[in-house]
Amino acid sequence: MGKDLFDNFAAAREVFKEADEALDFKLSELCFSGDEADLQLTANTQPAILTASIAAYRAARSEGLARPDFVAGHSLGEYSALVAAGVLDFADAVRTVRKRGTYMQDAVPIGVGAMAAILGLDVPTVEAGCEEAAQGEVCSPANINSPSQIVIAGDSAAIDRACEIMKEKGAKRSIRLNVSAPFHCALMMPAQEKLADDLDGLNYAAFKFSIFHNVDAGENIDPTVVAGKLTSQVSSSVRWLASVENMIRAGVDRFIEIGPGKVLTGLVRQISRDVTYANIENSQSLKEVLQ
Repeated sequence: MGKDLFDNFAAAREVFKEADEALDFKLSELCFSGDEADLQLTANTQPAILTASIAAYRAARSEGLARPDFVAGHSLGEYSALVAAGVLDFADAVRTVRKRGTYMQDAVPIGVGAMAAILGLDVPTVEAGCEEAAQGEVCSPANINSPSQIVIAGDSAAIDRACEIMKEKGAKRSIRLNVSAPFHCALMMPAQEKLADDLDGLNYAAFKFSIFHNVDAGENIDPTVVAGKLTSQVSSSVRWLASVENMIRAGVDRFIEIGPGKVLTGLVRQISRDVTYANIENSQSLKEVLQ
């Protein structure tokens, strides 16, 4: 992850160096040649993705990519967006997301919680299905990704019930996800409470440009509310669909996903075909975007 950027751009190399120093271990080596099982531990995955994303962003800016008008990030990606916007110091962010990953993993014992992707149903129908499936347990929308893709999270048995209920309600597919914890639901409250102290202790600088937050899909340029938004995000739904729709209403007609993969590009494509989209994750994709 990020090796191509490291090899080709001084700005990216500086980001990986800063991450290694901030964490006091060689995150760069883990990203480039580490054991896959170690990299998949969320305490490692979160700082790795943040670092690769900021490496891509700073490499792109160093090569002439225009400053964005707005930023947004999906779950962990909101930290990358805040670093890009100048609100969070990168070293603070990478240390914080490593703790965030640890807290989230520790919040729920393995096997107790689960997540599932529901395809082909709208938000009200999924919400109703979750309420029916809960039966005193946790079951709720975790990621509202697009008009027809919603991820739910909660207690494992409740998620199993919800998958069957969603099929009865007409879902095209209900797919249990291979995840280490049930993110963005009430089961994450222990993690949220721990992370709140860390977030309260950070410095938040002025925004260079606005962000659209996960918890309310609203535009923000006030650094004093960021800690609260990031704290609530841990157990709240990621409102990606509404965030993209609100950015389009604000005049955005081009989206560039920066960081590993193309998942968000695909979601934007599902939300609107009236905008353009691209992704930057390595030197080739960066070259294509700049051209």
